[in-house]
Amino acid sequence: MQSGSDVAILLSTRNGAPYLAEQLDSLMAQSHAEWQVFWRDDGSHDDTPSLMRRFAQTAGQGRIVDLNDDAGHVGITASFLGLLRRAPRDRIVAFADQDDVWLPDKLARGVAGLQSVPAGQPGLYCARQHLVSADLSPIRTSPRLKGPLGFPKSMTQNVATGCTVMLNAQATALLAGAREPDRTLHDWWAYLLVTASGGQVLADETPTVMYRQHSGNAVGVPVSPARRAWGALRRGPNAFMDTFRAHMEALQSQQELLSLQARRDLALIASGLHDGWPKRLQALARPGLTRQSWAETQLFRLWFLLG
Repeated sequence: MQSGSDVAILLSTRNGAPYLAEQLDSLMAQSHAEWQVFWRDDGSHDDTPSLMRRFAQTAGQGRIVDLNDDAGHVGITASFLGLLRRAPRDRIVAFADQDDVWLPDKLARGVAGLQSVPAGQPGLYCARQHLVSADLSPIRTSPRLKGPLGFPKSMTQNVATGCTVMLNAQATALLAGAREPDRTLHDWWAYLLVTASGGQVLADETPTVMYRQHSGNAVGVPVSPARRAWGALRRGPNAFMDTFRAHMEALQSQQELLSLQARRDLALIASGLHDGWPKRLQALARPGLTRQSWAETQLFRLWFLLG
């Protein structure tokens, strides 16, 4: 094995019994075999913990590391980042959702991608997904990501879907030592920190996960761009801008983690939000402060001006 190819799979479970077995089977089918699962249960009321413990008995000695605690239900972000802070720091980390199915080369593609990141630089790998129904019937493939995927683009939209995200040891250490805001998700916060620190994002055009869409999804994906746009319009600017401000304030409070350019970008954005319309227009003129599509960018700009 090449140096740095061991993977710590972080699995946070909650009432996942209907789909968990298929996900666990897909882990066992990975072509990259150097992995361990670090898991905790986030307050399940079903048979999920028992399923995990039975799997641990059959998966092989040391494959499954139980990191359960007395915290109970803490939410998806706190649960995943809590696992990250307790996992080994010398490995690649992969976030795993309980209800997906990984394609056999998922880990291998992520490991190969992250090994191309220069030594000492934070790296985040993410990939497209096959969106499927609850019974794994195909829906569509997630859209191609339009680059470059850097900062401040990462402030406007999360494109690093958590079930595909893998982090090198430098990115893991960065997240473990940072203070996340209350209003965030673990995958968006990882994408933000890696890009704001000057790290590298690797977006794989090849889907690596069957991303199950069902009524119990914590986030999920709208079945069409039109529905995504309609959902955003219906929610209005407040929810988005509250998260935007929380991310901005969290990053500004930890400027020692950021690149010089990210500090300058944040200062410009903060001035725009605090000092009136001319400054807001100046901030919006900053290259890179865009979303994936033209229409989504116009909606973001409207919300930024109003919020």
